[in-house]
Amino acid sequence: MLFAMAYININNDLPGIVGLMHYRPETAKPLNELAEILLRGPSTLSSAEREMIASHVSYRNECHFCHSCHGAAAAHHIDGDLDLLRDIKNNFKTTSISAKLRALLNIAEKVQILGNKVTPDDIDAAKDEGATDLEIHDTVLIAAAFCMYNRYVDGLGTWAPVEDAAYDETGRMLAHEGYGNSITD
Repeated sequence: MLFAMAYININNDLPGIVGLMHYRPETAKPLNELAEILLRGPSTLSSAEREMIASHVSYRNECHFCHSCHGAAAAHHIDGDLDLLRDIKNNFKTTSISAKLRALLNIAEKVQILGNKVTPDDIDAAKDEGATDLEIHDTVLIAAAFCMYNRYVDGLGTWAPVEDAAYDETGRMLAHEGYGNSITD
């Protein structure tokens, strides 16, 4: 597999945020802790739904590495079918998701553009579909955090495998083992 090195010397050839976390483990710890809380911590939204939000925002930010890792994690929370990665790119046309998740994804899309694009009508629409204040809060924070993660990964020019199958093991690990410090071990 051919890949380009990051814009700076990170002293490893690991892809995406993994290479950056190995380069700077002291920043990896809080970044992993935030991802663990947002994507796997206690919530009325399933981990699959939260990973879908992260993957969708990452796709819209054109961050291939994060979109693929988190889409694969969402797939492993559901059934392991990586076709979900393609469906996220197609705005969830074939994945059976609730009206509530669609309304939350709408909010996440607006946060991805600019936080002040979210309107009271967007919030009301999500609430009308059964979203709680905490679910709306967490959706906005996931979207905002993944804008940061995506910009970190792509702003330093890290490399990412192209093929979806390359993300299968990472998705399985994230779904079943989480975002602990093991990524930097």
